[in-house]
Amino acid sequence: MATLTITDLQVSVEGKPILKGVNLEIKEGEIHALMGPNGSGKSTLAYALAGHPKYEITSGTIEIDGVNVTELDANERARLGMFLAFQYPVTIPGVRVADFLRHAVSNRRDPERKEGENLMPMRDFRKELKARMEELGMDTEFARRYLNDGFSGGEKKRMEILQMAMLQPKFAILDETDSGLDSDAVKVVSEGVNRLSGPEMGVLIITHHERLLEFNKPQFTHVMLAGKIVETGDASLAAELHANGYATIRERHPEEAAEQSSEQEESLASV
Repeated sequence: MATLTITDLQVSVEGKPILKGVNLEIKEGEIHALMGPNGSGKSTLAYALAGHPKYEITSGTIEIDGVNVTELDANERARLGMFLAFQYPVTIPGVRVADFLRHAVSNRRDPERKEGENLMPMRDFRKELKARMEELGMDTEFARRYLNDGFSGGEKKRMEILQMAMLQPKFAILDETDSGLDSDAVKVVSEGVNRLSGPEMGVLIITHHERLLEFNKPQFTHVMLAGKIVETGDASLAAELHANGYATIRERHPEEAAEQSSEQEESLASV
């Protein structure tokens, strides 16, 4: 069973400390929810895990199956099984969905593959892509379009679910992938994640939306304040936060709440 282990992770952005010692372990087959008020460091954790160069790891480690990936580039982490669904998926005009996916799948399934070497056989790729799109209720014409170019918000998120289906990562991080979607689109994304999650994939869902967690009930819910995970519970903790907000969490952790409030005031003052 593969394990993603985060130990005392500290991350800075443009010299400013954001994460201040995050510890978390996710195993294949587990669903974790990460919640917290805006500015608590949730998205910073997602991007740091994926290897975004803007997010500088100043201390601590990230390990996949005991392999320290802290110094690895984003593409190397992806080959080892890390997947990030963006809050705002990027558009790549001129690159067709099918071409993008064929290259990505070839690299994921053969981590030692060098650029320019053989891709996944076209016949096998087309057969698998068609099957996955049918499972997700997607029109196969999407494969001929440029990646996210002219896509609606819901189409972009559905495209990320397709990427996840094809890449079959060990660990999927969903950074508010339900952000800005209407109820129908949230349902599509939620059902897609539910269909794909299973014993061979660990999932970290960063969300404020109760609907996503209804379809994907977390075994573990983590709450972040001021760059630290301050509480961990089960699905009932997520339900409590949806019902009552973060006031009680702030009361239980006054030091972190005061620290986050101070940082937000400094940030506003600098604008």
